[in-house]
Amino acid sequence: MIKPEQRQLLHQYLLIELAVKSLQIDYQKAEQFKMKVVFLPLMDALLKDLRQEYFDLKRQLAQQRIRVVGWHRVDEYFSDVQVATAGNDVVLRYANQALKTQVEKLLINYIRNNQQVLE
Repeated sequence: MIKPEQRQLLHQYLLIELAVKSLQIDYQKAEQFKMKVVFLPLMDALLKDLRQEYFDLKRQLAQQRIRVVGWHRVDEYFSDVQVATAGNDVVLRYANQALKTQVEKLLINYIRNNQQVLE
């Protein structure tokens, strides 16, 4: 069984994982931009921060004996995340559009925080 604080940690981990995967895909497309000299360093910095948080969250989850076993797309609207815990396995269902929106908000917050550091 996953406690509420563990579920929040797991949710944050899933959002970070999706953000990293999305940025890696977009990075390949950004390499084709005429202004790639502007965008690629920003994406590099963002990916570096996200990866660091990803590994920190993964370590915290591992200490609590929680790990993500896999993602399974149910249909165009929902995905299931299989999670292994010390007691048993749990399947959590997420709305794809909600995840996308939350990842976008997460990335916007990261960019705003990095922008303040650059100024």
